[in-house]
Amino acid sequence: MSSYLLKFGGNAIRGKGDMDRLANEIFHLTAKGAKIILVHGGGPEITAAIEKKGMTTKMVGGFRITDDNVLNVADEVLKGLNNEMVDSLKNAGVNADGMPGHKDKMITCVKKAPIKAKDNGIEVTVDLGLVGEVDTVDTNKIKEMLSNGITPVIYPICASADGIKMNVNADTVASGIAAALKCKEMIFITDVPGILFDVKDPSSKIDTASLKMIDELISSGVISGGMIPKVEACRNAILSGVSAVRMINGKDEQIKMNGGTLITG
Repeated sequence: MSSYLLKFGGNAIRGKGDMDRLANEIFHLTAKGAKIILVHGGGPEITAAIEKKGMTTKMVGGFRITDDNVLNVADEVLKGLNNEMVDSLKNAGVNADGMPGHKDKMITCVKKAPIKAKDNGIEVTVDLGLVGEVDTVDTNKIKEMLSNGITPVIYPICASADGIKMNVNADTVASGIAAALKCKEMIFITDVPGILFDVKDPSSKIDTASLKMIDELISSGVISGGMIPKVEACRNAILSGVSAVRMINGKDEQIKMNGGTLITG
């Protein structure tokens, strides 16, 4: 049976109600024999926790510098979200197990190279600190869980080969796992219905799109603003080896895994 990688973040799924809705949909998928791997981030929750603790973090060009303190907060927040998601899944009848990416060296990472960003209008080179990129994925461990009827729920605190923990972008972790496992689809659970010709008209949703079509829609202004990072995350997943990425709406009363917009190379 085909495997699917589902990825969500705090903008799409937040709180027990949202998690319960998602868990219910995953239960129906797994009951039909589908193998599900769930990856989640928690950017908004991490930002809120940092502010609540009164910590000061340096932002450059929209990127947060991650030091030991920030990493500890991210780890704490993501672990809490992970536990909540696993509880929702178990309550829905799904045999789920939560874990960080670094557990049993399932995912190893390397430090992300310094990036170029603008600081007060001046282009600078920025070292983001304890931020990583996916290096290897141990597919055997994930396949073993799936074959035993376990739905892995993974959060993106990973570690280098020599054990240095780093925060990795959840989209990057999801793409790395989906490509390594050759999942049938990677499903991005977002807060939008998909790609729309008219953002004010949900009925104008585009069912399927190629990367070439996405380029044309960005050039023409149909895709703009906050939609651009969403479709770029889909593009990056396909370029990393994922065959198809579906963007669906996590805010629907019933989350439809076969809805939204299907993006292919």
